[in-house]
Amino acid sequence: MRDGSLPGQDNDVKLIQNLGGFKVARVTVEDCLTKVPNRFALVHLAIERVKQLRKGAKPLVRCKNKEIVQALREIAAGKVTFDNLEQLAREAEEQRIFQALHTDANENAEGKY
Repeated sequence: MRDGSLPGQDNDVKLIQNLGGFKVARVTVEDCLTKVPNRFALVHLAIERVKQLRKGAKPLVRCKNKEIVQALREIAAGKVTFDNLEQLAREAEEQRIFQALHTDANENAEGKY
């Protein structure tokens, strides 16, 4: 292709595919690059968000994807930025501690200790 895209590649931000009767919105790097200055920054931001999600952070956008796609969707939606990344990490850690304390309290109440 003359514009640098691959055959069959559509860079439209709002691309919708019909897969087996289900409509699926596709997130692309281009969607995220409208929110992040360059691909290197995007990789850094996405990796940090994936780490948070794997530690139990609450997803900010509803989807049923793996952590990396979840992170990209959140970035494309403008929910995850370098400005709020540390705040999201703090909230995730607080949530993890709360869940651990809640689990401990339930186990103590049931007489497991």
